[in-house]
Order: sequence, then C-alpha cells, then structure tokens
Amino acid sequence: MNKIKILSFFFLVFFLNTSLDSKEPSKLINEIVNEASIILSSSDPVEAKIIKLNNIAETKVDIDGIGMYTLGKYRKNLTEEEKIKYKKLFKSYFLKSFSSRLVDYSDPKINVVSEKKINDNYTIVNTILEETSKNPEIKIDWRIYTKNPERPLIRDLIVEGLSLARTQKEEFKSILQNNNNDINYLFKSLEEFIIK
Repeated sequence: MNKIKILSFFFLVFFLNTSLDSKEPSKLINEIVNEASIILSSSDPVEAKIIKLNNIAETKVDIDGIGMYTLGKYRKNLTEEEKIKYKKLFKSYFLKSFSSRLVDYSDPKINVVSEKKINDNYTIVNTILEETSKNPEIKIDWRIYTKNPERPLIRDLIVEGLSLARTQKEEFKSILQNNNNDINYLFKSLEEFIIK
C-alpha cells in the first residue's frame, strides 16, 4: 500500500469545506468527512473536483507553515526573495501532489475515537478509517493548530505512525544534501513536478 497516497488522501479529506464557526476539532472532522463523501462520490469531472478541493485547501490548511517546516534548517539561510519563491512553489506542489491523488477515493468512513488538547496551540484528534474489502482498518491522528479557535488549521497528519509533514521534510532534506545544500536544486525539483 502506498503510504504517501494514503497520507495525501487523509490530509485532503481533513480540509474539505466546513463552517468557520466549528470550534471543536472532533466536530470539525465529522463535518468534513461527511462533506468529503458528497464531493468524492459526485459525478463531477475529476478536474472540477480538483479545482474545488484546491480552493478549499487554501483556507483549511496552513500551507505556508507546513512548507517552512518541511524546509527545516535550510529556511534560515534563505533570502527574502528565495522565501517568496519557495512558498509559491511549495503551494503549487502541495496542491497538485495531494488533490490529484484524492480523486482515487470515493466514500471514506472515518470515526472519531478521542481528542486530546496538547496545549493552547495544538489539539490531536484520533480517528479510525473503517476496514473495507480492499483496505484494512487504519489509525489516523490529526494535528490541528488551534491558536485561533475560530479558524483551526491543519498542520500535520499521522497515519499509522507516519507523519506527512515529517516524510516531506526528509524528502526535501535528501534533495538538498545530495546537491551541496543548493536551494536552486529543490526549486528545480518542485518546478519539474508542477509542470509534468
């Protein structure tokens, strides 16, 4: 089973449309999963679904925050111009990478198991994806940034112990280490992915 594909799916399911006044992370997830089922099972063309998901993603996921985290220690050496370029490329990379994979799924059944407030900034919601004839039961932990309770944002997703953000960080680190820590090689890698 492709773990990146699974991570991509759950990450996107989480930021599907929901009301801005939802303050409880568990309630938020339930609303999002219900909305996901409607969108993913619709007869809309794949391209239309991707456009809709991308528009929603920009309001439900802290894309800039995730992007800077995945860059790790290398972000400290970037000029302002390079930071702007990186954020733009990462956003395009993120949206293409994950929304294009989401359309492979149709009707996920995800149940909230528990919720734990880590501190004022973060809440972890534990859920289970129900077993199907094609896939086993999967444990999913949602890391929600709740500093502004009126607008919670997604910062990470952990599927069976595998962190999406950490996995991406390791991939970018490898690209940079194999190219003398030259940020331009990462830019090139992102650009190639975006245009293909």
